[in-house]
Amino acid sequence: MIVARTGNEAMAEAMRQINPDVVAAYPITPATEIVQLFSKFVHDGIVDTEFVPVESEHSACSACCGASAAGARVMTSTSSQGLALMHEILFIAAGLRLPIVICLVNRSLSSPINIHCDHSDTLASRDAGWLQIYTENVQEAYDTTIQLIKIAEQALLPGIVSTDAFIISHGMERVELIDDKDVPKFLGERKVQYSLLDVDNPITIGCLDLQDYFFEHKRSEIDAMDHVLPIIEKVQKEFGDKFGRYYSTVDEYKMDDAEIAIMAMGSTGGTAKVAVERMREKGKKVGLVRCRVYRPFPEKAMLKALTKVKVLGIMDRSDTLSALGGHLYNDARSILYESDTRPLIKNYIYGLGGRDISIEEIEKIYEELFDIQKSGKVDKNIVYFGVRGE
Repeated sequence: MIVARTGNEAMAEAMRQINPDVVAAYPITPATEIVQLFSKFVHDGIVDTEFVPVESEHSACSACCGASAAGARVMTSTSSQGLALMHEILFIAAGLRLPIVICLVNRSLSSPINIHCDHSDTLASRDAGWLQIYTENVQEAYDTTIQLIKIAEQALLPGIVSTDAFIISHGMERVELIDDKDVPKFLGERKVQYSLLDVDNPITIGCLDLQDYFFEHKRSEIDAMDHVLPIIEKVQKEFGDKFGRYYSTVDEYKMDDAEIAIMAMGSTGGTAKVAVERMREKGKKVGLVRCRVYRPFPEKAMLKALTKVKVLGIMDRSDTLSALGGHLYNDARSILYESDTRPLIKNYIYGLGGRDISIEEIEKIYEELFDIQKSGKVDKNIVYFGVRGE
């Protein structure tokens, strides 16, 4: 069924079709609509989810942990400061291998206070042990929400599916919804390996774990993240085979013969694709690499894409505040260190606090990258693109 939906509406529809056992949530702009709409489904008896309104995002994530440890299929939604308030519990959920899924709307972290899009919130939690998938449009947000439930439960890892604030969350697009009966069939029942409610096989959760065993238990969690990419790829293929929409960990666009490329995450990928088409009409061999799965970082697929080009512009909608540039830039440099083929790289920090990035501005970035190709050197490694006065 084809409908018009905003990103928030589409993620709420996906949650309705998933029909999780428990949703614990606290409202925050611009993600409030997701759980607000879902709470109406609960009220109207469309789903049989136990909806738990709590006093904070910290409590929401804590309630999700308890429900997931008891064997429930669990979801929530948040954004920005809400995710920051969950930060303590994010590590607990990952360490306990609880497959909770967060529908997250990317919003700038304060201060100053800002309710618009950048990726500082999720990237501040990039090392918490959660899967992170960044979506380009409303359709992908809907599809990925469904996929991530299956991925998380097979990998026994929690996950975040993110949309860009207002650009996707409140932007209405054409969406093809899956039939209600097909989503549960695709997901199946959660296969619970242990449960707090299994009184015949009692377990301890959250106990003190000192020098004797902490390292080994943490190594097990690390190992799960090291081996989750095949699960992601398998579920993506199963989804594509069943519903006709295929996704990859790294989205390559016009990269087969590209000499110059841009790498980005989120909704900017869609804008950049239009810029690529315009540049191609001028005879410029440009391409786009969109990092869709950011955690775990898809090293092999990313290397295959990045080493095709001579010059690469990496667009980060966040900054590490380390004097070393953005998150994507640092990850890309890391995996290219031992590569026999390395493109010249320039980092563009852009769009902080929701500042718009236009097709024309991305075309300008491509032209700058062609100048680097001609000169054979990068004039300045890190620039803050779009800042007034620079």
